[in-house]
Amino acid sequence: MTRAFITGISGQDGSYLAERLLAEGVEVHALAHDLEPLPDLPGVELHRGDLSAVPDVRALLLDLAPDEVYNFAALSSVARSWEEPDLTARVNGMAAAALLESALLVQEKHGRAVRFVQASSAEIFGEPDRHPQDESTTLRPVNPYGAAKAYAHLMVDVYRRRDLHAVSAILYNHESPRRPEQFVTRKITATVAAIAQGRADSLALGNLDARRDWGWAPDYVDAMVRAARADTANDYVIATGVAHSVRDFVAAAFTRAGIDDWQDLVVVDPEFVRPADPTELAGDATRARTLLGWEPTVDFAELVGRMVDADLGQGSASEPRG
Repeated sequence: MTRAFITGISGQDGSYLAERLLAEGVEVHALAHDLEPLPDLPGVELHRGDLSAVPDVRALLLDLAPDEVYNFAALSSVARSWEEPDLTARVNGMAAAALLESALLVQEKHGRAVRFVQASSAEIFGEPDRHPQDESTTLRPVNPYGAAKAYAHLMVDVYRRRDLHAVSAILYNHESPRRPEQFVTRKITATVAAIAQGRADSLALGNLDARRDWGWAPDYVDAMVRAARADTANDYVIATGVAHSVRDFVAAAFTRAGIDDWQDLVVVDPEFVRPADPTELAGDATRARTLLGWEPTVDFAELVGRMVDADLGQGSASEPRG
């Protein structure tokens, strides 16, 4: 039986991946952060710990000897990375590199291949030198989150050269009803639902003109599983190839909620404007489409709609893919 180890299990991607692997009959182990509530994931063997506690995590990994390792653990808020850049560097960068080393040690100890997937981010490109971005785009992050992710991304290639099947999945924004409300997309859909139901009267946001490439989270998890199991380890941009502004996201959310005249309900608050924010990010996933046979299955309007429906109580966070 295949054994998988997941970090960041309490997040959106971790939960979708765990459900996917369990359905395949994979034995799933996961690292659950000491300070977070245990996720409700029947069938997953949870291990309390902190990814930055390297000796403890390394001992656990050597004991479990997983066939697949998926590193989703991260300080995932770009805004918070400005407040805690040192913690961001330790967790998103250095701890990821240490996990790569641990996976290599498992491989050497047990004499069989370990497949490693690092959840990277389009934020490594910062203000990119080309549009759309692909795997050869220059790394030029503009915030602490992107800088730490860029270090981990580069370390994946270092360990690939040491014969670890290491993959960096360069994930563009991907969403679902499982996104916490500190993320702008879920903040939008939850607040729009509250406005539609008379529980709120305005939506406060920062930069409405930032443009991002948004996809459906279970699709992106599917891409990472495909990448882990491909014959050759590689880096992959995972994206839809189409960028929309935050304003577009707001408009789509209000439309789904049945509110046409919404402009006066949105307030731009300087508190939510980041010190530096990429103007536009959109990915070219040609390599993933060609080598992995991967395709996004949910378009932008439907993605936003599913999130709004869930916040209105009309949908489920466990919506099927496609």
